[in-house]
Amino acid sequence: MKLISFDPLRTLAMPGVRVVKPEHWLKEREALQDADWVLFPEYWQVNALHYGLKARIFPSLASYHLGHDKVEMTRAFESRWPAHVPPTVIEAPTPAGQLAALEALGLPLVVKAVRSSQGRGVHLIHSEGALARWCETQPVLYAQLPLPIDRDLRIVVLGQRIVASYWRIAREGSFLNNVAAGGRLEFSPPPIAAVRLVRAVARGLGINHGGFDVAMVGDHPFLFEFNRLFGLDGLQALGLRMDELIYAHLTRLQTPPKPRPLAPKGRGAALRRRRRAA
Repeated sequence: MKLISFDPLRTLAMPGVRVVKPEHWLKEREALQDADWVLFPEYWQVNALHYGLKARIFPSLASYHLGHDKVEMTRAFESRWPAHVPPTVIEAPTPAGQLAALEALGLPLVVKAVRSSQGRGVHLIHSEGALARWCETQPVLYAQLPLPIDRDLRIVVLGQRIVASYWRIAREGSFLNNVAAGGRLEFSPPPIAAVRLVRAVARGLGINHGGFDVAMVGDHPFLFEFNRLFGLDGLQALGLRMDELIYAHLTRLQTPPKPRPLAPKGRGAALRRRRRAA
C-alpha cells in the first residue's frame, strides 16, 4: 500500500508510510493523488484533498465533519437517537439564549465549548451570573443537564468494529472523568446497551475512527460525544497499538474479497426447482 501520513505519531508503526508536513501538502500533489490512503490530514486540508485531489482519506469525512464541532455532532445524534442524548440546549450566547437554557435545564447546568477535548472547555455552572460570564467568551451557548454519574465509558471504534473500551472514573471532588483532568481508568466489561448504541451510531453516521464517550444512568446509555483524535492511554494499558490496528484495517480494505466457490454442476438448477415448488 502507498500511504501518506500527516500525523507521524499516530502512524508510527505502519510499514512504508511516508510522512508529509501539512504545510507542504501542495508540493506533494502527485504523490497524494497516487496514494492508496492519505492518513490524518489536518481539518483544513480535508475538502481540498477530497474534492480537489480525489484522495482517499482516513479517517472518514463523517469522522472529520461531525467530530469537528459539538453542535453539528449533537444535532446528528439527535436526528436519529434523541433518547440517548442528554437534555441539551444550543442557543446564541445572548440574554434570551441564557434564559432559554435556564428554563429548560435549571441550575446547575454543564456548559461546553463547541470545539474542545480532554475536558477542557467544560464547566459546571451554579449561578446565572456565572452563566452570563461564560457566554461573554463563547460564540455559541451549548448547555446540558448534568447526569448523576461519577464515571463514563470510552468506547473506541475502528472501521465497523469496536476495538476497545474502558471506564473513566472521576477523581474525588471533580465532575470531569477525563484522564487529562485526573480521572483514572478501569477495565471492567462495558454494558451491552452502550456497545450496541455506539455500534449503531458509528455505522449510521459513517464514523470509522473515534473515541465515543457514553454515560450510563441505570441501564440507559447517554451519548456525550466522540473524538476523532482521542487519547491512547487506555489502549496502551490494554496492550493495543492503534497504528497497528489501523494498518490491519486498511490492508483488509485493500484486499479484494475471495470469490465464492461455484456450486456443483446441476445443484443450482435443482435448488431453483425446489424453491419454485415451495
